[in-house]
Amino acid sequence: MPEPFPAWLEADTAFFYLFFRIGTRVARYRLMNRLSVNTIQESVLAMPKTDQKSNMNWAILFLCWLVVTFSAMGSLFFSYIMEFAPCVLCWYQRIFLFPLVIVLAAGLFPLDSRVVRYALPLAIAGWLTAFYHNLLYAGIIPESIQPCSQGVSCTEKYIELFGFVSIPMLSLLSFSTVVVLLIIFKKRSSP
Repeated sequence: MPEPFPAWLEADTAFFYLFFRIGTRVARYRLMNRLSVNTIQESVLAMPKTDQKSNMNWAILFLCWLVVTFSAMGSLFFSYIMEFAPCVLCWYQRIFLFPLVIVLAAGLFPLDSRVVRYALPLAIAGWLTAFYHNLLYAGIIPESIQPCSQGVSCTEKYIELFGFVSIPMLSLLSFSTVVVLLIIFKKRSSP
């Protein structure tokens, strides 16, 4: 016959061990009952429309924050791990990107629809800088008017994923995603 408690437990801790085991089983049972498909559907359908809209707005803002955070971490990865020296336009894009991590996080807890007032101008300015950087990188803007006359060239080719996705293109995609999501958030938040 198996022992009810492990041998390493002393008598005074056996009660707490038993209480913990029963508590976890009860919690697991209650969680499984709450997470059944029918109860999830019923709770979502019973949720007022304002709560559903608020949850979706929070998810959109959280997605913006994720994009910005991963972009900032990628930027730091390229600089400090891969040791790619950033050009002047890369620094300008970072100036617009890094504050967005804090601004969007501050708008998440609690959800503040006014965060668009601060985040959207930063994202648009970053998008414009990234767009200009991509025009330089593609050779559409002549080298004579490049701002990167000293230091690292703005057209330096460090990586090209799939033959065309460069670091400036990644920045443009990131800022484009954030701008679009913030515009969607603004339209959903307005009365």
